[in-house]
Amino acid sequence: MQTDTLIAVARVRGVALHQQGEQLGPEALRERACTELLRQRAQQAGLLAADDSVHADAVLSAAAADAIERLLERELQLPEPEEAACRRHHAANIKRYSTGERVHARHVLFAVTDGVDLNALRRVAEQTLLDLRAEPGRFAERAAQQSNCPSAAQGGDLGWLTRDDCAEEFARELFAHTEVGVLPRLVHSRFGLHVVEVLQRNPGTAQPYEAVRGAVALALRQQVYVTALRQYLQLLAADADIVGVDLAASDSPLVQ
Repeated sequence: MQTDTLIAVARVRGVALHQQGEQLGPEALRERACTELLRQRAQQAGLLAADDSVHADAVLSAAAADAIERLLERELQLPEPEEAACRRHHAANIKRYSTGERVHARHVLFAVTDGVDLNALRRVAEQTLLDLRAEPGRFAERAAQQSNCPSAAQGGDLGWLTRDDCAEEFARELFAHTEVGVLPRLVHSRFGLHVVEVLQRNPGTAQPYEAVRGAVALALRQQVYVTALRQYLQLLAADADIVGVDLAASDSPLVQ
């Protein structure tokens, strides 16, 4: 597998992942590479016509999306979670299965957009985090000045949030803690880097295992699916000529 900063267009078995001159971040490239690996595998398996092609904007054809879904249903071995494993998961994640849990939070968002210097953006975000942990009283002021979110007009205030109100990766960090105040590290989401302050927490009511058994089983199935998909993609990548993308470093939602 080759990675070269001088390569103009990243490719999987000769198929371009983007247009000449188009600038994509490393995660966007990895996601496209993983999708292209699956599309080509679907063709090899006879699930997709050989003349199916990739659009210039990297959007899959409807036929390709359907073929990939059928490919994964056939190729991934997904055992049902055992009852004991479900009960252990519930006991270890009791907060996750509470009802009514809410957090009142505000944030400063440093949005990741095409062409942004990620290292420079991270340095600014980290400095802001340090500043606000030292002077939390200036949070609203800094949010109004720096945040790339419409909430900047309210000093970054997001109001009361449940897990369902947030992107999954944001909720994971927001609800993983029990303290209030400025969280000790940046929160990463699909939107960018967040400095987050929790103003209040309402822990909600813990639910017994029997009441959330279906949700617990679904969560474990998802964990198994993600692991199986990652391993399957690693096998496909090992047998493919991939240029300009380092899948070994992937943190993409597709393969994480």
